[in-house]
Amino acid sequence: AQPAPAPTQDLPPAPPPATTTGQTGSEARATATTQASETFERDDLLAAGEGVFGKGAEGLGGMLERILKEQGRPNAYIAGREASGAFVVGVRYGSGIMTHKVEGQMPVYWTGPSLGFDIGGDANKVFVLVYNLYDTEELFHRFPAAEGRLYFVGGFAATYLRRGNVVLIPVRLGVGWRAGVNVGYMNFTHNSRWLPF
Repeated sequence: AQPAPAPTQDLPPAPPPATTTGQTGSEARATATTQASETFERDDLLAAGEGVFGKGAEGLGGMLERILKEQGRPNAYIAGREASGAFVVGVRYGSGIMTHKVEGQMPVYWTGPSLGFDIGGDANKVFVLVYNLYDTEELFHRFPAAEGRLYFVGGFAATYLRRGNVVLIPVRLGVGWRAGVNVGYMNFTHNSRWLPF
């Protein structure tokens, strides 16, 4: 007689595969979706930048590509204009509209030093990419320039300013060495002011 086959046992279901972050697949997808919804896409930024500098502004797309590749996507931007005057040392005044991905739009103003070996004044357009601004009140401070972060693409120049975790990258077009590079800081306020420092 042959031995009776061993009874089969129902095995417990296999646990779901662990993720490196401790999130399930659906949680990771939700996190990625949330992050995407709180930052601006390249095309949105390009359209906003062309609204400042003019449609088809040569070099703007390349400038944005380079910044986004190195810095990622911002969660706010400022579209505005500024005027500056100098006799070696000068001042800069600016105003614009900040568009925040979560909190919407609001007017902003800024002042700061303008350094360079020239005399006279100029008026410029500026497009500022804003990173890690989760509370818009964190913008209204003085942002000093950070060393070693300069961008030049075509006629565009951009600098890198930082205060705490908040990073600003102002992009200017065809405004020369003084405006493109030698920005010591930008001091943001809710209202326009005459005192530049």
